[in-house]
Amino acid sequence: MLLEAPLPVGPSIAPSPSPEEAPARTEVQALYDQYVVPLANRGLTLTRGRGRYVWDEQDRKYLDLGGGVAVNSLGHAHPAVRDTLARQADALIHSCNLYYNEWQGRLAQRLVELTGPGKVFFCNSGAEANEGLIKLARKFGHGAGGTGSAGRYEIITTLNSFHGRTMATLTATGQEKIKHGFEPLVPGFVHVPYNDLAAIEAAITPKTVAVQIEGIQGEGGVFVATPEYLLGLRELTRKHNLLLLWDGVQCGYFRTGRWQSYERILEGVPGGEDFLPDAIAMAKSLGAGFPIGAVWIREPYQNVFTPGSHGTTYGGSPLACAVALTVLDVVEREKLADNIRARGDELKRGLQALVGTRGITEVRGYGGLIGLVCEEEPGAIVAKLTQAGLLLVPAANKTVRFLPPLNVTAEEIAEALRIVTETL
Repeated sequence: MLLEAPLPVGPSIAPSPSPEEAPARTEVQALYDQYVVPLANRGLTLTRGRGRYVWDEQDRKYLDLGGGVAVNSLGHAHPAVRDTLARQADALIHSCNLYYNEWQGRLAQRLVELTGPGKVFFCNSGAEANEGLIKLARKFGHGAGGTGSAGRYEIITTLNSFHGRTMATLTATGQEKIKHGFEPLVPGFVHVPYNDLAAIEAAITPKTVAVQIEGIQGEGGVFVATPEYLLGLRELTRKHNLLLLWDGVQCGYFRTGRWQSYERILEGVPGGEDFLPDAIAMAKSLGAGFPIGAVWIREPYQNVFTPGSHGTTYGGSPLACAVALTVLDVVEREKLADNIRARGDELKRGLQALVGTRGITEVRGYGGLIGLVCEEEPGAIVAKLTQAGLLLVPAANKTVRFLPPLNVTAEEIAEALRIVTETL
């Protein structure tokens, strides 16, 4: 175990000259201005993190409940992750997928035990995992593995969804702003309203091969699927021999207090215990900050992909899988699924008490995926709360996301509620 030594405070960065009417640009910001493609509206310059807190270049402390957009499942600089990174880097960082490595096999076993009978493909990100779902459906639709019927390729997805930024996944995404400027898009995707089973059924044609959904639309504004919708989708896809593809990149990995969000949504619902998608995309919290993605594929379809039909250079590396195994060990040992469930309930109750005041209109979600809906634009809300010392993440539909680590404490939730109450 690495010692919990304090992290050094970074040197102050002198501001570079700028026009009087604009804030001074720091040296780091100037580097970005000159050398980094401007694909994000950035705010703070962060220098270090510990637990649920980060510090900027002026050594100001912030409570980070944005979690790297649902990535930092154990917060920052967790000692178990640091120890695994050091130990595994000294043993074997990378070996290509022409060879076996123990860590990939053991991680696949753990994911199958958590989900259900099947097999796992490893990649590096959520977009790649969703791309894997799409390719699986296409392969299935062309009769691969003795399943499906040749010639089917269309996938039904929902409006307001978000599945990634590759050409296929941005086409699958149900938000026009994501697609603008990248036409012509990949053919074979149909979008219908979320939580509308009749719309799904009406969209099915002889070309349809799958339905792809999120249990909770995180980027879209934290909209939650209803139990009736999920159970109806499972029945409908079986009736028409379609794959049910589950995007659990943001709403999965214990974020709702259960392994996958469908388990939380269907708790206590008759028939809910038997619900299981045909394939699940995972990433984000899986590596607690180290890049890793995975696709779990249900047993009847686990051999649709064959050698050479899909692949990856870095996916399933010894280092990535060793870290992901450590994260799972910590989550299970410290009962963090129960923790984020309890902390999420506290957060949701506290925020719901503010509805009707401070421009807050609604609160949605579960556990560590909570959406605060405001009259003001989410970017402005996030900026105000950042100035007050709380980091959150904006989403669509005037929603601000709380994405705390699974090990967030009751005291930190109370601190976040205090900041929201005093600032808005």
